[in-house]
Amino acid sequence: MNALVLALLACAPLQDGERPAVEHKTAPVPATLTADEAKNVLVRALTFITSTQHADGSWGTPGCENLAELGFSVESYYAWQVAAHALAVMALAEAEETPERRAALEKGIEWLCTTRMPKRGSDWDVDYSWPGLYGFVACVRLADDPRFQGAPWKEAIARRGKDFWRILEHNQVPEGGWAYYDDPPFTARPKWATSFCTGLVLPAVGRAEDLGWVTDLAIKKRALEYVRRCALPGGAYEYDLNPVARISGGEHINRIKGSLGRIQVCNWGRAASGDPRVTPDRIREGLEDFFEHHKFLDAARMRPIPHEAYYANAGYFYFFGHYYAAQVINLLPPEEREAWHARLRPHLAKTIRADGSTSDFLSTSYMILASTSFLSMALDLGVPRDAAN
Repeated sequence: MNALVLALLACAPLQDGERPAVEHKTAPVPATLTADEAKNVLVRALTFITSTQHADGSWGTPGCENLAELGFSVESYYAWQVAAHALAVMALAEAEETPERRAALEKGIEWLCTTRMPKRGSDWDVDYSWPGLYGFVACVRLADDPRFQGAPWKEAIARRGKDFWRILEHNQVPEGGWAYYDDPPFTARPKWATSFCTGLVLPAVGRAEDLGWVTDLAIKKRALEYVRRCALPGGAYEYDLNPVARISGGEHINRIKGSLGRIQVCNWGRAASGDPRVTPDRIREGLEDFFEHHKFLDAARMRPIPHEAYYANAGYFYFFGHYYAAQVINLLPPEEREAWHARLRPHLAKTIRADGSTSDFLSTSYMILASTSFLSMALDLGVPRDAAN
């Protein structure tokens, strides 16, 4: 993730003004970027988000926007829209408030809390797990926001958070994780999960237990154990849990170079959930791997075929991975954080487009929104409040 989509092999003609599938980067990228330099990129990204919101408070569309996405259930396009919308709400909630951002945030929350709940699309297509995951994370975040503790926000956010939780509660696989597909024989409760889907929601599940939204405390324990069991000795995380770890051949997805986007979210999810085995040294090692082998994420970004790049990297892991790198940086001692954020920022800033948007996979409205929201949140985590306006 940034895995909102696993597209089929196809090729769609470019529309007027659309960028090519693979963006070739020729300008040199600095080794570091200061918070002040990143501020301009952050403001541009937030301006894109607020300026592209529809009158009803939503972003994007619920339809198939690219021929490369043919073959999914009709419901999946709506699911991706809702998930990307939740990310945009999170980005605005985290941002320094301005009148424009506050107005867009309130409209976005209202749509998130009143739009119809997504459903499972087909026997194999369980992509409605994405709004389950990020809708739930967004609602948990909003439940702690002092701006939304009164009527009508508090009750509406809690109600919708519980709605999203019901998706997750129903879809947790027996081993403890979550994902977005199922394998034959198809069952009401899916049987396939991934380390990164499970890692991203762990801290929110823990907070929801405190809020009283989650009453079965065994759910988080199973999820935490799922991610822990995906950890490999060298620091990588398996894509999905296997009784015998899958590493065959030199260029495998479960090696460090194929796990760059998963290491950060899994380390963050475990550490933020109180797992003592994810130490600061382990976090530092994961971040060093991220920067040392970053070229493999660069090579994958904007490739239209999932997992076609080296070590089976997929484009949609780019901003997902950078966001959780920023999250895990902020688990380190405060005096270390700026140096790490300074190394992260150039890889975000170099992707920004003239209109303030970005993308790491297909140029669909929900992918652009998700990518821009991830970029915004990743930068915001390392920009001091007095520099974020």
